[in-house]
Amino acid sequence: MFGSDKRSGKTAAISTLIAAGTIIRGDVHFQGGLLLEGAIEGSIAADGADSMLTLSGEGRVVGEVRVSNALVNGTVHGDIYADERLELAGNARIDGNVYYKVLEMAAGAQVNGKMIYQGEAPRRLAAPEREAARSSAAEPVGA
Repeated sequence: MFGSDKRSGKTAAISTLIAAGTIIRGDVHFQGGLLLEGAIEGSIAADGADSMLTLSGEGRVVGEVRVSNALVNGTVHGDIYADERLELAGNARIDGNVYYKVLEMAAGAQVNGKMIYQGEAPRRLAAPEREAARSSAAEPVGA
């Protein structure tokens, strides 16, 4: 669970710790792994597809969370946007909407809001006019 990837067996590296008893008032922006045992009153944002937020059972966030991967076992008062994977452990309490691509939710976790699946971004196909122009340019004149 906490920081382990069941599919690959890798453990997410925790590069930042906000300990229990610590309250940060303001936005937090991080790279890598963040273990939150204290509280953040502000938004949380992460860079990189391998970023990981781990919110312990005592951890609390009042604000929006935008990360690639998250493991939540504490309380979030705000929306969560997980670009890749979101795991809600048994003590997770979310008061807000959850936007996810892959979701794992344990018995006992609570979400008071909407759960919205965010699939792959739609791929853009080449416009028919461009394809026709390319094929006509390749044909010799008078053929």
